[in-house]
Amino acid sequence: MPVESVFNTTIQRVSILDEHANFDASLGDGLIPDDDLVALYRHIRMCRQFDAIAFKLQRSGRMGTYPENRGQECPSLGAAYALTNKDWLVPCYRENAGLFWRGLPPEMILLHWMGDERGNAIDPSLRITPIAIPIGTQMLHATGLAWASKYRGDGGIACTFFGDGATSEGDFHEAMNFSANLDLPVVFMCQNNSWAISVPTKLQCSAPTIAQRGLAYGMHCVQCDGNDLFAVVKVVQDAAERARTENRPTFIEAVTYRLGDHTTADDARRYRDEAEVELWKGRDPVIRLKRYMIGKGIWDDARDNAINEQVEHEVAQITARAEEIEPPDRGDFFNHMYAELPDNLRSQRDTMRTSSIGQDPLQIEAPLAPQA
Repeated sequence: MPVESVFNTTIQRVSILDEHANFDASLGDGLIPDDDLVALYRHIRMCRQFDAIAFKLQRSGRMGTYPENRGQECPSLGAAYALTNKDWLVPCYRENAGLFWRGLPPEMILLHWMGDERGNAIDPSLRITPIAIPIGTQMLHATGLAWASKYRGDGGIACTFFGDGATSEGDFHEAMNFSANLDLPVVFMCQNNSWAISVPTKLQCSAPTIAQRGLAYGMHCVQCDGNDLFAVVKVVQDAAERARTENRPTFIEAVTYRLGDHTTADDARRYRDEAEVELWKGRDPVIRLKRYMIGKGIWDDARDNAINEQVEHEVAQITARAEEIEPPDRGDFFNHMYAELPDNLRSQRDTMRTSSIGQDPLQIEAPLAPQA
């Protein structure tokens, strides 16, 4: 039998606004109106200030571990901008920009990292799931949400975010296989920031691109410049259209970079060359957006300087709302566990005693036996 090719494909890389602020009008004209672009730029600046204050809160002992978003804002923000309010955003833990754009009160992220569970009590109308700390589990949640939307016929889709390291997890492969085989409207957004904590991408994936990992599941795959807001909006819009009209998932690899440490518990200087960080600082989405807007005549240095004071005031108010929230009631743990609280747990709640109460809750009302 002759040898013949059974499969050929190409993975495209999309770039519209490069690091030197060169703009491809053939792809980008009309994609983001000027007024929206200004609002998106200001939003990123607010998120940068939020990051800076969150870092200080952690260092001063007022908050737990925190993962900076700095440098990696475009994938989630571009997706949130491109999608509709009936679509689900299913994040991991570095998607502040997109979550805040959708409408999540920023103080809820601070509450989460302060260990206050009220930070996860998200308004269901926002269609945002709580941030996921375990690596990869949220992709399964997104698949289930997309399946539910397809079953109900409500026209919604799910977009989930994860890092390059998560593509080596079993949950990733299960979610990809399930969504492709069942024709589910999911957008898988891999934020390839070159590092799975301290492990470089090249050591945990030998393929030339992360994007091609989706080919094995028969889904459309594309790579984009993840620091290019226009490119992210473009590929997400295309993926959303495919999901709505064909019920087909898309795998997007957004090549980006985290400029800070993995979290405040990490010291990236131990495994990352400073030259690499400096290279990516030049590809910062804030820098290229500012240059582009100034060149287009819709922005100037005076307006840029004015933003600093505005976002400082805004983030100070956000921080105050988080820190000045009324402390939770100690009984909340019990009150929200069951629809009808069992008697033994009611006793624990009311007395805050746990020793042996599970065996005999009535002992708390009985006199103690005299010691021999």
